[in-house]
Amino acid sequence: MGSGQVTDWQGKHVTVAGLGVSGVPAAKVLHARGAVVTVVNDGDDARAREQAAELEALGVTVRLGDGATLPEGTELIVTAPGWKPDKPLFQAARAAGIEIWGDVELAWRLRGPGAAPWLAVTGTNGKTTTVQMLASILKAAGLRTAAVGNIGVSLLDAVLGDEEYDVLAVELSSYQLHWAPSLRAHSAAVLNLAPDHLDWHGSMEAYAADKGRIYEGNRVACVYNVADKLTEELVREADVEEGCRAVGFTLGTPGPSQLGVVDGILVDRAFVENRQKNAQELAEVSDVNPPAPHNIANALAAAALARAFGVPPTAVRDGLRAFTPDAHRIAHVADVDGVAYVDDSKATNTHAAEASLASYKSIVWIAGGLAKGATFDELVAKSAKRLRGAVLIGADRALIREALARHAPEVPVVDLDRTDTGAMLAAVQEARRLAVAGDTVLLAPACASMDMFANYNKRGDAFAQAVRELGA
Repeated sequence: MGSGQVTDWQGKHVTVAGLGVSGVPAAKVLHARGAVVTVVNDGDDARAREQAAELEALGVTVRLGDGATLPEGTELIVTAPGWKPDKPLFQAARAAGIEIWGDVELAWRLRGPGAAPWLAVTGTNGKTTTVQMLASILKAAGLRTAAVGNIGVSLLDAVLGDEEYDVLAVELSSYQLHWAPSLRAHSAAVLNLAPDHLDWHGSMEAYAADKGRIYEGNRVACVYNVADKLTEELVREADVEEGCRAVGFTLGTPGPSQLGVVDGILVDRAFVENRQKNAQELAEVSDVNPPAPHNIANALAAAALARAFGVPPTAVRDGLRAFTPDAHRIAHVADVDGVAYVDDSKATNTHAAEASLASYKSIVWIAGGLAKGATFDELVAKSAKRLRGAVLIGADRALIREALARHAPEVPVVDLDRTDTGAMLAAVQEARRLAVAGDTVLLAPACASMDMFANYNKRGDAFAQAVRELGA
């Protein structure tokens, strides 16, 4: 099938692996273009049957409860991003020399001539915020754009819809990148790399390599994090177009070909005339909401991609000012008796929690949940001097308690052995008892939420509600 656009789908036998948010639209799009589509799905629950009925009414074949067998005559597989590379279906496909695409690859191949270029973002943490900041900056420059991809807006919808775009701000997960071999972004950023999803990728090396695919074939800029050497190594290894540049972002003073911070101002020494001597002011740190260190890094990465696309400095400032972060990302809930209460329920892994803890001087930390194989020694060791106390909740709280005992033995710890609906209120009350005026009570769990809550949003809502009850 090569790596170009595919124009003729008529009669092509395509197997779509997985229903869900990406599988159903992929099946519909391919069927509408004349492909013979078979959907295979591991599960056979009520939701799957409902989706299957919808597709079967169009004339798509659906096999529920068997995602392992390769349908006869398959010429291409289009997979949901979450399906692991070692699945029997894919082993059979590889043995037969059949290509495997993800939904992102399909969207890339279905773009029309003159389609909007992609500015792409990946990383362990900060992707969604950075992509939303980027879209806000591009809009401030008067460009028609949207934040799409792993963010919830399907790339297929963006590429095939009636709306015309000048440029797309695209969030990509490591899973999506794994299955997108021919994607070539205008410019791309890897924000950071920390161990995550290793059960899926098999190793840190494989995870990093999939993240690094975002740089392949970049035309203008590969944006990397000066503080994260791994991201710079990925740029070095990437095969890019002639003239594409490596552009770093740093919370310190930028060197040539970098964006950074000088005296509370975000400055650009990459996209200026004579970058050896000149710097361009873009915005003030106070224009970034909230101005926590990791969020300033997000803003610099977004600014670098926007500048790579030719956006003027004023648009960076206006776009950052107009941006409001999603809920549960270092959101200030209230001050009670001189103590600030901050909801960062989105900090579902240790890397995100570390960034959150680095934003405050004196913290009573509410943490715990499902660890997903994570260890907490490094996180606790780095953050120990900021901790006034810790309140632990959730299934894997013992792992955090043991790390605190090893690296911060003087920090008082409350271990809450309860998972009922009142557990978060109890945690907030215990945190209040440990805090003094000037402290921050910070919900940065460093764990997933599903042991006690439907998702991190519900966990954050429970925290905010508990804080409001305190204030009342």
